[in-house]
Amino acid sequence: MKFEGIYTPIITPHTADAAIDKDAFAEVVEFLISSGVHCIAVGGSTGEYYAQTNEERIELMNFSSEVINKRVLLMVGTGATRTQDSVMFALEAKKAGADFLLVNSPPYAVPTDLENAKHALQIDQAANMPIMLYNYPGRTGTNMGEEFLNEVGKSGNFCGIKESSGDINRVHLLAYDYPNIGLCCGMDDQALEYFVWGAKCWVCAGSNFLPKVHISLYEACVLEGNYTKGRLIMSAMLPLMRVLEQGGKFVQSVKYGCEIAGLRPGLPRLPLQPLTTEEMSELEKVIRTLESEISKIIVDV
Repeated sequence: MKFEGIYTPIITPHTADAAIDKDAFAEVVEFLISSGVHCIAVGGSTGEYYAQTNEERIELMNFSSEVINKRVLLMVGTGATRTQDSVMFALEAKKAGADFLLVNSPPYAVPTDLENAKHALQIDQAANMPIMLYNYPGRTGTNMGEEFLNEVGKSGNFCGIKESSGDINRVHLLAYDYPNIGLCCGMDDQALEYFVWGAKCWVCAGSNFLPKVHISLYEACVLEGNYTKGRLIMSAMLPLMRVLEQGGKFVQSVKYGCEIAGLRPGLPRLPLQPLTTEEMSELEKVIRTLESEISKIIVDV
């Protein structure tokens, strides 16, 4: 399987009492599909999987499959500290009709490369379906090193890797030494660099509320090969990328961006707190300026 396009790690909307709001979730799905994203990812960090019960996660992956109804691809995250739980989520995702899995390192455990590879391979052996790896040492505490990549690379199911380390040298390593594992951008402020190095897929949280803007960068770089246009679009997007990747309130910012877009995201679950009034105002300005600049670039270039 080849990963290509804009993959949106969908938010999980909440009601006022912090329950999952299925109606609002379905609205986000319809917004994303109508905007042209290529895949919706459920059970990721942006979806606050870590704040959900196992039952909620399983219910949401099934509901997602029902609403999406094969109109775009469905990716399901299997993140868990226990390998047994990750295997369980993988099997439930397969049963729900997911097209492929997102597999990260188990957080907090800090396994060695070989231990981490065995974790991923157990998920692979149980589910036997395409897998996108997810390297995010900032959240898991573990980097998917070369020993890990060599081990999992023995299975053809590991088709890609969402690289979110922020280390540009990892992009070089993956593109040059591991072409069998498709490179996918998982670091929004480095998207242009990923595309230059051959990535054809961008897993981007900001596409929850600005899908067409993210699609425009993908199309300019990957489909048109127009990196002059790509640089202009990326330059316009950088202030937003800095808010998301460097602002320290990632999920909160994405959810408020969805509110600005007219969706009903609700508040994040504890322990996260909503943005302050000042932070909301700043994000609004960043988004409005971005939209104005992008509209000119798309028309002029």
